[in-house]
Amino acid sequence: MTHDLVAALSPLLTAEASAEAYASGTEPGDLEQAVWLRLLERLDSDGPPLDPEAWLRKAVRAEVRRSRRTNRLERPYDTEPADDSGRGPEQLALTAARHRALRDAVRRLPGRCPRLMEALLSPKDLTYREIAGELGISQGSLGPERSRCLGCLRRLLAPEVAAREVRG
Repeated sequence: MTHDLVAALSPLLTAEASAEAYASGTEPGDLEQAVWLRLLERLDSDGPPLDPEAWLRKAVRAEVRRSRRTNRLERPYDTEPADDSGRGPEQLALTAARHRALRDAVRRLPGRCPRLMEALLSPKDLTYREIAGELGISQGSLGPERSRCLGCLRRLLAPEVAAREVRG
């Protein structure tokens, strides 16, 4: 029964979808798919329509109205969100792992280096004057202190970086 109904309605649906789709900004195949889905849902709940051809025409018009409404209300992105940075989920996960490793190494630094490095890595983009005020040291000593802390950080990270490199 269902197979016969689909076979009988298929040419009519193709013609109706082709006629209505472009005016609504929809692809004919998408429109056909939506109407077939509506028919399947109807067959599950109410059984086959009494006048399948009339039902099909009404379903096509209803899907076109829905599509127009959707197109009017939804705005596409300029680019896909994942394409914004050009990085996929794997790259984002690797970057997050590197940031965690860096933060862990910064916490293991001696003296006031952890606080200085956290201030330098802060997303607030603090100035030297703000960092010096926050740490309670002179602005002139920030450069040499930063240099010592970066040297310590390099020594801490060298074994980890060397272990992760591909050899051979």
